[in-house]
Amino acid sequence: MNHDLLIRTLLLLSAVAACSGGSQGSGGGAGASGAGGGGSDASAPETTSTPCGVGAVAVGAAHTCVLTAAGGVRCWGADASGQLGDGGLLDRSTPPASDALLGVLAIAVGANHTCALMTTGGVRCWGSDQSGQLGDGATTPRASPPTSDVLTGVKALAAGAGHTCALMMSGGVRCWGSNMFGELGDGTTQSRNTPPAVDALTGAVGIAAGTAHTCALMTNGGVRCWGRNTFGQLGDGTTDDRSSPPGNDVVADAAVISAGSTHTCIVTKSGGVRCWGGNADGQLGDGTPEDRSTPPTVDALTGVSSVAAGNLFTCALTTEGGVRCWGYNSDGQLGDDTELAVERRSPADRDVLGGAEAVAVGAADTCVLMKSGGIRCWGANDNGQLGNDMAPNRLIAPPAGDLAGLDPRCP
Repeated sequence: MNHDLLIRTLLLLSAVAACSGGSQGSGGGAGASGAGGGGSDASAPETTSTPCGVGAVAVGAAHTCVLTAAGGVRCWGADASGQLGDGGLLDRSTPPASDALLGVLAIAVGANHTCALMTTGGVRCWGSDQSGQLGDGATTPRASPPTSDVLTGVKALAAGAGHTCALMMSGGVRCWGSNMFGELGDGTTQSRNTPPAVDALTGAVGIAAGTAHTCALMTNGGVRCWGRNTFGQLGDGTTDDRSSPPGNDVVADAAVISAGSTHTCIVTKSGGVRCWGGNADGQLGDGTPEDRSTPPTVDALTGVSSVAAGNLFTCALTTEGGVRCWGYNSDGQLGDDTELAVERRSPADRDVLGGAEAVAVGAADTCVLMKSGGIRCWGANDNGQLGNDMAPNRLIAPPAGDLAGLDPRCP
């Protein structure tokens, strides 16, 4: 297939409202762009530019955000839509030395927008608003976080390229923004620029937002998805889009969900990874290039605690703290130092990095939160999203040297 054409198409979709990736719960990644090039390792930013301890990381199309241990949000990379939240529109290639927002419990990053779940249960978003994904009643981009919430009573967030979803404290799911394929789940294909007053679905414990589809993890471990289904990413055995959540689960034993650009992945309660949807680049990890419209019955990888589905690739965090990735490798996002533009159709038999606490993926880059509180990133770096001062793309996961993490001078 023509990967460059597909990636350019995904970029175009994000511009008109449909593109991204997300993960279960309050954080999310996105998949919407791609960049060529290769390169070598580079030094990390000065410690004066690093937050003192990181609690979470989220990756967008070309920007990266962290939640510090103190509840602050700091972002770097692309900023054309104000998604960094620093008040400007200039890309930055190193982490900032100050927080864009404080009092934050969790973060979710879409293609070109960023959202924060406040400790009070409120939601605040900034960056691109072309489809109303900020939820503030407008369609004008914001370069700084707002001072008021667009929704309250929220437990977790997920951000797609053009839409944002909230998991309510009550277990309800509410989405706003782009609705080109029915990803809001409200029974229409009409976009909306404010959060709805009613739930699209109840009984959920987790959410994930993909390019143009949304999935919910139910209290019983079931998974239900809606929105775009061109590649079978809804898992319902068809390729028909749906604008409302289904009444039945497509799988029954999920513990974690993640939605990518064209595919969906779960971690089963027994620790296995299973993915369905688009598979032209091996992102399902089943050893084939064939799309599948139903969840598989066998695991692609076992011993896994979480999974992150990105743009044509997937990464898993093992229970031992290892990271393994498969799928498309346009910019070194798999971290295994293999040939670029070559797919890996099955998970590798060894970790590219150990000591990891969480993994987040974007369009063509991967970031890991280390157990020490540090951040390490690899893959595409066109907009400085790796945070290493515009060094070339990284083809291998950095074995040492955290980018933004626990400063030894912290009290």
